[in-house]
Amino acid sequence: MSDPVTLYGTAHRPPQAEQITLGDLSFTLQDGALRHICKGGTEMLRAISFLVRDRDWGTLVPEFTEISRHHDGDFRLSARAVYTSGGATLAIDLEIMADDQGLRVSASGAPDQRFETNRTGFTILHPAHLAGSPVVVGHGDEADESAIFPVEIDPWQPFMNITSLTHDHGGLRVRCAMQGDTFEMEDQRQWGDASYKTYNRPLALPWPFHLDAGVVFSQAVHLTWQPVETAPATQAADLPEGLTFPETAIVLTPEDARRLAKTPTDIAKVAPQRLLCHIDGALGETQAQIDAFGTLQQALPDPTYDAELICAFDDPPEAELTRLRHECDAAGFRPDSVLVCPSVDRQSTPPGSDWPECPPLEDIHIAAAKAFPDVTRGGGMVSFFPELNRKRPPLEHLAFVAHGLCPIIHAADDLSVMETLQTILHITRSARAIIKDRDYRIGPATIAMRQNPYGTRTIPNPDGQRMCMSDDDPRHRALFGAAYVIGLATALAGAGITVWTPAALYGPRGLEGPITQAIAALAACAGQPVHEARLHDGLATLVVGDCRFQANLTGTPQAGLAPYEWRRLVA
Repeated sequence: MSDPVTLYGTAHRPPQAEQITLGDLSFTLQDGALRHICKGGTEMLRAISFLVRDRDWGTLVPEFTEISRHHDGDFRLSARAVYTSGGATLAIDLEIMADDQGLRVSASGAPDQRFETNRTGFTILHPAHLAGSPVVVGHGDEADESAIFPVEIDPWQPFMNITSLTHDHGGLRVRCAMQGDTFEMEDQRQWGDASYKTYNRPLALPWPFHLDAGVVFSQAVHLTWQPVETAPATQAADLPEGLTFPETAIVLTPEDARRLAKTPTDIAKVAPQRLLCHIDGALGETQAQIDAFGTLQQALPDPTYDAELICAFDDPPEAELTRLRHECDAAGFRPDSVLVCPSVDRQSTPPGSDWPECPPLEDIHIAAAKAFPDVTRGGGMVSFFPELNRKRPPLEHLAFVAHGLCPIIHAADDLSVMETLQTILHITRSARAIIKDRDYRIGPATIAMRQNPYGTRTIPNPDGQRMCMSDDDPRHRALFGAAYVIGLATALAGAGITVWTPAALYGPRGLEGPITQAIAALAACAGQPVHEARLHDGLATLVVGDCRFQANLTGTPQAGLAPYEWRRLVA
C-alpha cells in the first residue's frame, strides 16, 4: 500500500523535505521554505516562506534551483526561485543563514516585465497553540504593544504595522523581526490553518497590484531566541458530557438528484441520514432545480431532506422567498430545513473592501420565517468560517447556523492538510461563541473546494497535483482521503455538531474510493454517545458507542497502522 496512487490518488509523490539540525536547533527545508523551526524541542515558528500569489490568490509554484550550501557548525544556503505569471517572470535570490545565535532568511530580485500579483513576499506562521499567550508587537518608530494571541478567532487583523513579534513559550523568548515592507497579521485559523499568519502589504491597499520591471524587491526575516522562565503548557480539556455523534448528510446538485432518482441504490453504500439539496438562485430556473429534488424525494423518501437556498435577491427578500416556497410546493418538495444564504455572500469581503449590495440579513430571515413558517430555518454561510465570522446572522430568527470547511485554501501539501484538523477545535469554539445555543451544522467539508470565495474560480487540476483552491483533489479518492475524513470526524466530535456533510454523492468530491467505507462506518454512528475524540502525534482516535476508530494521519507507519490506514474495532 505504499504506491502513490493508492495513498494519494495520483502518481505525483509528495515533495521531498530535508531535516536540518544544528545542535538543538532544527527545521525542515523544502524548496526554500522553512517549517517547524524548533529549539530544544520547542516549536518557535511553524514556517517562514516566500510566497507569490496570483490575482485569484492562487499560490505560484516556482522553478527552484539551489546554488550553494554550507553545513558545518552553521548553515548557509543560496538559491534562486523563478515565478512566472501572465508571461512575466520574477526571479528571486534567497539566502538562508542559521547558527546557534539566530536564523535569517532574505530575498531580493526583480521582474523582467510588469508582474501582476496579489501578494509577493515573506509569510511567517506562528503556531496555533500560542492562542492566549502574551506577545509584544513591535511597530518600528511607535511604542511596542503588549497583547495576546487571540483565543477566539479574530475576524479581522489582530495586529497591524508590524516590525517584530516577541513571544514566550516552552522556556524561550522568541523574537521575529521583519524588514522590507509593511507587515500585518491575520488569524489564519479561521481558514483552517494551524497558525497566525504575518504577511506583507496591507490588505487595505488595492490588489492585484504590479511589480515594475527592473525595480529591485527585497525583504528579510530575522529570528532570535533566549532562555526564559515560562508557564507550563495547559492540558487539553475533557469532552463535554452528553455529546452524541452527528447525523451524516451528503450534498446533491439538481443534476445529482436527477441521476440518483434513476438509481436510488447509489446512496445505499453510505446510507446517510440526510441529503443536502443545493438550489442556486443565481443560476436562474429555480423551478427546474427544485423539481429535480421533488422527483428524488418521491423516489427516495426515507432520508431527511435539507434545502440550501442560494438567493440572488434581485427582488425583495419576501418576494423571492415566497416564490421559492411556491416552487417547492409545486414540485412536491418538502424539505425538513432550509438554509438561506445571499448569493453575494459566497464571495469573501476582505479587510478594506466594500461590502457588496445585499438586503440586511435581518430582513432576509424575517422573510424566510414568513415563507417557510413550518420548516426548520437556518443561516450562516455556504462558504467557510471567515465569511460567517465577518458577517454574523441574526440568531433570533434561526434554529441552526452552518458553514463549510476546506483544508487547501492556503497550503495543499499533505502535512498542512492534516494539520488543519488541529484547528477545527479553534473554529468550532469560536463559532459556538457566535451562535450560542443554536444547532451547529458543518458542511460541505471536503478536501477540494466546491466554490472559491477568494477568487473568480476554483483552480483546475487536470494533472492531479496538490493544488490550493482546486475543485478536484485526488487525495479525496485515496487512502489519504479516508484517513482525513476519520480525522475530521474526530475533530468535530467534541463540538456538539448536529449534522456534518463530508462529501458529495457524485463528481470529484463524491463517494468514490476508500472514503466511501469510512463515511459509511461513521454514518452508522449517528446519535450514539461520544466517549473519546483525540488527535495526537498524527493519530486520530474516536470512540463512539461501541465503535473505536483509529486513523494514521501520516505517511509513516505507526500504532500498527500503515500510512493513512484506518480501522474500526467493535467492542
